Amino acid sequence: MTARDYVFTSESVSEGHPDKICDQISDAIVDAYLAADPDSRVAVETLVTTNKVVLAGEVRGPDSIDDGRREEIARDCIRSIGYEQVGFHWRTVQIDSLVHAQSADIAQGVDASGNKDVGAGDQGIMFGYACRETDELMPAPIHFAHNILRALSRARHAGDETALGPDAKSQVSLQYVDGKPVRAASIVVSTQHSEDVEQDAVREIVRPYVIAELPDGWMCDEEHFYVNPTGRFVIGGPDGDTGLTGRKIIVDTYGGAAPHGGGCFSGKDPTKVDRSASYAARYLAKNVVAAGLAERCAIQLAYAIGVAKPLALYVDTYGTGRIDERRLPHVLGEIIDLSPRGIREHLGLGRPIYARTAAYGHFGRAPEADGGFSWERLDLVDDLLAAFA
Repeated sequence: MTARDYVFTSESVSEGHPDKICDQISDAIVDAYLAADPDSRVAVETLVTTNKVVLAGEVRGPDSIDDGRREEIARDCIRSIGYEQVGFHWRTVQIDSLVHAQSADIAQGVDASGNKDVGAGDQGIMFGYACRETDELMPAPIHFAHNILRALSRARHAGDETALGPDAKSQVSLQYVDGKPVRAASIVVSTQHSEDVEQDAVREIVRPYVIAELPDGWMCDEEHFYVNPTGRFVIGGPDGDTGLTGRKIIVDTYGGAAPHGGGCFSGKDPTKVDRSASYAARYLAKNVVAAGLAERCAIQLAYAIGVAKPLALYVDTYGTGRIDERRLPHVLGEIIDLSPRGIREHLGLGRPIYARTAAYGHFGRAPEADGGFSWERLDLVDDLLAAFA
């Protein structure tokens, strides 16, 4: 084995995983505020457990988004995921809202006033990453882990696999040779199922979806294909495990193949650079790789609360760069205004586009007509090529 021959693993979780339920509720609340007022400020966390949802956080926005509306949003999310179980049902779940007004001290640092631009909503470091392992310029293990669960979810919602429940996890370990993925070393899928389905039957339900999502010939051998390795997964979702917003940050990003900053994304409006600057960093890294300037690219941004401009912009192409890497930070900073206002305007982040990001990853998705996943666009390629002509 050399440093370029190895096995790397990433995991994903379905939209019915307790933590992902929380992310979706929090982001649906963000969307409701931004739909009513694009300048709303939102930082809402969600907790779920057996037949219980707790909402907490700070907001500044229209009074029409009150406790009753937030409760309605939460129930709609739970229903759309498919929870109609004794221990967690969209109709009977108890919902407590502990949301209050945003701190005036935070507001004065973030808001624009006089000659002061909109400041970052918090301090922190944010990372973006791209590589050539997939067409989406994402690391292959997290890409396939997401796709397996998304395929099972589509089948469940379509009524094709009625034995499956909403809660599921996947884990994909890929064998790399000379730095490139060549096959699956092991696959793990754990999925909630109905009481009357045996373990062997669950395995055969899952198998074709896994094979269909992997490239031809990549399926692991039978010994390393694990489906519900505990042997039973009937009790699932919040009835089996408590969920919290923001606990699946590696699932949300690059599956551990790249660094991650200190904050999560969900439940936050785009003045929070935890979210918007991470999107901008991915946008820049993806365009660098798409332009052929590097095979891999990681970008770090750093901010201080209340300060508009980033404190630092760091670029690493892992030795794969085809240009003078020392120039990249300057060029990238010239191509896009990396202040919170500049990012929000360039990527159109003041729109209700966030609930859809809260399951199956924030990156590697197709840009959408209404502005969703705008950070996946490749519209900086020509500017980058011109800068390094």
